[in-house]
Amino acid sequence: MTGFLRFRLVDAVDILLVALIVYYFLRFIRGTRAIRMLYALLVFLAVSLVARWLDFRALGVIVSSLTTVWIVAFVILFQPEIRNLLARFGRYRPLRFLLRQQADAAVIDEVVEAAAQMKERGIGGLIVIEREIGLREYAETGTRVESRLSAPLLVSLFTPPAPLHDGAVIVTGGLVIAAGCTLPLSDVTYQDGPLGMRHRAGLGIATVTDAAVVVISETSGRIGFACRGRLVLNLTPSQLKYNLTHTLLKEA
Repeated sequence: MTGFLRFRLVDAVDILLVALIVYYFLRFIRGTRAIRMLYALLVFLAVSLVARWLDFRALGVIVSSLTTVWIVAFVILFQPEIRNLLARFGRYRPLRFLLRQQADAAVIDEVVEAAAQMKERGIGGLIVIEREIGLREYAETGTRVESRLSAPLLVSLFTPPAPLHDGAVIVTGGLVIAAGCTLPLSDVTYQDGPLGMRHRAGLGIATVTDAAVVVISETSGRIGFACRGRLVLNLTPSQLKYNLTHTLLKEA
C-alpha cells in the first residue's frame, strides 16, 4: 500500500507531459468543428464508464463493439485537423518564424491596401497566404507568377477582364507565387447569408491548411478573413489588418 501511494519525480513528469499534450491539443482545436466532436467523444466515454461501473452487460457489449468503429470514424472526421497538426509539427522551424517577421509585416500592409482598394472599386478577390503548411499542390492548379507582392499587382490580377481574376492568388514569403488557382470548396454554404464560391473556397483552404485567407466579395464589397476553419465577414480594412497581424505575427 505504501509503495502504491509513493509519489516519484517520474510521476510528476508523466503528469506534466500529459497535461501539456491535452492543453495544446485543446488549444489547437479551439474554435473549430473538432471541439464539438470532442464533446461527443467525451459523452461516449462517459457512457462506457458508467456501463462498466453499473455492470450493464448489454450496454457494455454494445459500447465495446463500437470502440473500433469510433476510432476509424474519429480519424475520418478529424482528417483535416490531423493533417494540419502533423504538417505543423513536421515543418516547425523556430528560426524560420523569426526570419519571416519582417516579410510578413510587409505582406500585411500590401494585402490590406489591396483589399481596401478592391472593396472601393467593387472588385472580387481571393488571397491565400501560406504559413507552415505548403500550398504547392494548389499553386500548381494556377499560373506561375513569381513576383514580389504589392497592392497594385494584386488589384491588377483580380481586375476583370484579367485572365486570372476568377481564381485565387497564393502568396508565399512576400512573393505572389501563382494566380488563377483552384481551391477546395467548403461544405458550408450559408453564414450571415448565402456564401459565394470565393467565400466557400477561402473557407475550404482555411479548413484543410493553416493558411490565412482574405476574401473580397465582388457583389457586396465586404471583406472576409478565414483561418483555422473559421470565416469572419464584414471586416473593415483596419479589422482585417488586426486579424492578419494576430495570425501572421503574434501566432508565429
